[in-house]
Amino acid sequence: MVTAPAIDELQVTVLREGAQPPQRTRPGDAGLDLRCAEGVALAPGERAVVATGVAIALPPGVAGLVLPRSGLAAEHGIGLVNSPGLVDPNYRGELRVVLVNHGREPFAARAGDRIAQLLLVPFVAPAVRVVDELAPGGDDRGAGGFGSSGR
Repeated sequence: MVTAPAIDELQVTVLREGAQPPQRTRPGDAGLDLRCAEGVALAPGERAVVATGVAIALPPGVAGLVLPRSGLAAEHGIGLVNSPGLVDPNYRGELRVVLVNHGREPFAARAGDRIAQLLLVPFVAPAVRVVDELAPGGDDRGAGGFGSSGR
């Protein structure tokens, strides 16, 4: 059994004046809001790498998943090009978000606006071993792919 590493705090460095550290909107929220450090404007179909102005120190065994905000997606068609974005525990650079405008109207965000969320998740990193044949799975699916389990 794999146990999640204990995380009592997330170390954050603010790299730009006016940037805000990741924070939860409400107690109990899973995701931490990420805010843009400067304004950004996106025409329909356009994408941009948006700086957050912060860096974080994830502990070993914990990854950060950068996820879109459902409100921005539903109201404006704003998503993340590489959703989810992955922050490895050894990365110490500025967090940046690759936004894309899938909507029909231009979109603009001001410095400080919430643009994405960060979810911290434990992960396993076993050694990789090449074998001639894989062990059987728990059912009879075998190599059956998409749709093999029915409707």
